[in-house]
Formats: sequence, structure tokens, C-alpha cells
Amino acid sequence: MAGALNTALRDAMTADDSVVVFGEDVGPLGGVFRVTDGLTATFGEQRCFDTPLAEAGIAGLAIGMAMNGLRPVVEMQFDAFAYPAFEQITSHLAKMANRTRGRVRLPVVVRVPYAGGIGGVEHHCDSSEAYYAHTPGLTVVAPSSNADAYGLLRAAIEHPDPVIFLEPKKHYFSAEQVDTTREVPPIGRAVVRRPGADATLIAYGPSVPVALGAAEMAAAEGRDLGVVDLRSIVPFDDATVLAEVRRTGRAVVVAEAPGFASVASEIAARVAEGCFHHLEAPVRRVTGFDVPYPPPKLERHYLPGAERVLDTVDELQWDHR
Repeated sequence: MAGALNTALRDAMTADDSVVVFGEDVGPLGGVFRVTDGLTATFGEQRCFDTPLAEAGIAGLAIGMAMNGLRPVVEMQFDAFAYPAFEQITSHLAKMANRTRGRVRLPVVVRVPYAGGIGGVEHHCDSSEAYYAHTPGLTVVAPSSNADAYGLLRAAIEHPDPVIFLEPKKHYFSAEQVDTTREVPPIGRAVVRRPGADATLIAYGPSVPVALGAAEMAAAEGRDLGVVDLRSIVPFDDATVLAEVRRTGRAVVVAEAPGFASVASEIAARVAEGCFHHLEAPVRRVTGFDVPYPPPKLERHYLPGAERVLDTVDELQWDHR
């Protein structure tokens, strides 16, 4: 995935001189995860450069550059490192278009390496999507595949308004090959990764492979589970999600973030409201626990796995069939 993202940045910078990339160690070093590797050498320090360790300054600089005609793509080195920039993102980046009645749009992409599964510690493994999804004015996407990483990042850079781009860290070194000439569905569109007849698993970002793995294990036991990959958290594709759940009558939402007041909670509420007369069982969630991110030796207990997903699927009132 790191290679797909690097190619997307390189192609976007080649196509549009107004695209600039900056952040902590993204210049000559190429970023902690090598996503910006070689961009400074190719495009020069005017278009890909390092910043001080000052996330609020990075976001504020991006806002000013966007107001003056550039398309900044900034990297927050780790998920929780972005919190010092939160005031700039929520109070100014998200609100400028509304504040100016659409006269000032801010085409800024904030790339956030996020979520766990890499043996990291707190501040390095947060799933922070709910903070951004709760803020009107922000588009929030989370790819689960290398093809989507490329296609969604190109779409995010071309977007006229701010996009929070959440990159699952544990997928950075996935070996999936990408055909960059093949179009992917646009921002705002979910896709059915696996059709199923008995229940629907709804996931995004790093939880999609978990859901697919659970579906494979269930198939071996004779249960047919479908998997919907949201891809885009905001805007949310109600049509695709609700159509799949109405077809199966059962749904489980899978996400790494703590479950309380989460994106998973919002999805469960939307499914319950939109599919009430089709449901055979309450909508369930499989999430991280409501605790700070644990030390590396404990993260396997915190992260949703296929076994936890299947245990929850078993509780979907199958005796009613």
C-alpha cells in the first residue's frame, strides 16, 4: 500500500503543479513508512518538504496555501500525532467553505497513518475516525486495498474540499499489485467485497480483511456471510449498505476503534433505522474495547479478530429461521 500511495502522489504531482506535499520527515527521508520516498528528489524541495514537529503549524500552513491556490497534501506522522492540529482542522479547515458561503474552498488532503496491528504503543495506533466523521465539512475515507489506496488518494487530491485520508498502517507493506489505469468507485461509494445470503459484515479500512477472513471461516462451516467495504465513512453510502442488510436480515459491524460513541455505533443506528422491518436479529458490533490502546503484547486481545466476529454472528438469533 505504501507503494500505491507513493505512485498516487507522484502521478498527482506530475499532473498538477499546484499539488504540494509536506510534513514531518516526508522530504529526503521519504517518510517513516516510505510513502513519500523519492518525491523530493523528483519534484524538488519547493513541492515536497519537511516541516518542524508542529502539527498545528502543518495544518495551518496547508490552509493558507490552499487559500492561495495550492493543493496541499500533508502527512501526520502517526494518528494521535494529529491531535495538536485538531483545532486547525475542525475550526478552520472544515468550516471555511461554510463560513465564506462557498467563496473559499480548501482542497487539502490530511493523510493519517492510523489504527493498530504493528506492535506500536499508544499515540501510534489510535483509530481516530470518529473525531473527523463527527465534524461537518470533512470528507473521511479509509481504503482497505492497494487499488483503493491509489484510486481514493487521487480522488481526494482532486476533491475541492478537505479530505481526511486514513491509511491502515498494517497494510503499508501489502504486496498486492495495482493497475493504476483501472478506475475504482468514487468517494462516497461502498462496495460488496463478498456477496452472502445469511448475514452481512460491514467494515472499513483495516477491518475489511478481518471480515473477509471471518466469512471464509464461516463458509467452511456452511454459513454464507457477505462483506461490505465502506471505503468512504463520510459521505456514507446508505444505499449499498441497507440493500445488503435487507437481503440477509442480519448485520454485524466490525471496526478497530472503541465501540462507545463510535463510527460503528452510527452504522448500527443507520442500519436499524433503515432496515427495521427486514431484521431477524439486532444489529451487533465487534470493536476495540473502551480503553486506551494497549501495549504491543496485549493488542491481539484488543483488536477484533475473525473468531470474535464469528462468536457474534453465532448470537444473531438463528433459531428464529
